[in-house]
Amino acid sequence: MNTHRKIAAIFVAALAVLGIAGCSGSSKESAADSLTLAWVVDPSWAQVPVANDLGYFKQHGVNVKIVPFPTGAAALEALSGGAVDIANGGDVPTSAAALKNPNLRVFADGAIWPEGRFVARRSAGINSIADLAGRKIAVPLGSSAHYFASRFLTEANVKADLVQTGPAEIVTAITNHNVDAIAVFQPALAKAVAALGSDAIELQGRQKYNQHSLYLANASVLDSKKQAVGKFVGAIRNADAPLSGKDPAALTAVAKATGLDDNLISQVTSEFRYQTHLGPELAADLADRARWAQSIGRIPADQHIPDYQNIIAGSFVTESNS
Repeated sequence: MNTHRKIAAIFVAALAVLGIAGCSGSSKESAADSLTLAWVVDPSWAQVPVANDLGYFKQHGVNVKIVPFPTGAAALEALSGGAVDIANGGDVPTSAAALKNPNLRVFADGAIWPEGRFVARRSAGINSIADLAGRKIAVPLGSSAHYFASRFLTEANVKADLVQTGPAEIVTAITNHNVDAIAVFQPALAKAVAALGSDAIELQGRQKYNQHSLYLANASVLDSKKQAVGKFVGAIRNADAPLSGKDPAALTAVAKATGLDDNLISQVTSEFRYQTHLGPELAADLADRARWAQSIGRIPADQHIPDYQNIIAGSFVTESNS
């Protein structure tokens, strides 16, 4: 196990000891019906806290230990090292992780987020993407936010300085004027807008980016815990309707889990299309993200881009819908 995987494993173990987890099963529950989930703290995967707090995991007979992670890349590292059974990841980190981990499988896409955008400071003289030329932009590099930031800048023929900044530090980076703009996913995006108040300006490219919010596992887990994963998919699918319908209990669960203000949660979740599915466009989109990573040097130029259809395990979504 390499250093990153050791760190991920230690992180998972420490969080479990501290009790940062979801529903806790009894000692009589079979290990085959238990899953440890590397959950990315993001409304993209809002089904997880909803299924946990509203009892859907319990109703479906699956015990899920929820371990929070700041990014999909970190969650996928833990999955690759075997520290967790299942994990969340956006399409960008997933496309890269699949090149390193041939056993990686996508078994569900929980939501589409088409609202990736820059948040900038008006007081810095920024009123359009063109005004970002030469500016410092905080972004978690290698993430879905990095993808849409690069795409929007290229579309506008603008060159800017993208500065590696983790989601937890990104709000401070812009409010302290360390950078002029940020590119990040929720909930950090909404927190930055709220912190800047009237000084915030939100900028989006002409062609929106539809981020896939994926649920992943290694092939061995899908074989050994097939029944538990099927129950898990059924539970998160049950959470789709309460989220789409703005059920107060569902919104409260997401607000508590993500640290979003109750006044923001309805607005933020409205940006997502919650539908547990696997669309026909997913494989091509993953290949597109991999080619982008290759174009900026994050994946070697001679790296073969595979047919991502081979890593999509569609039977779990199909069976849970029957």
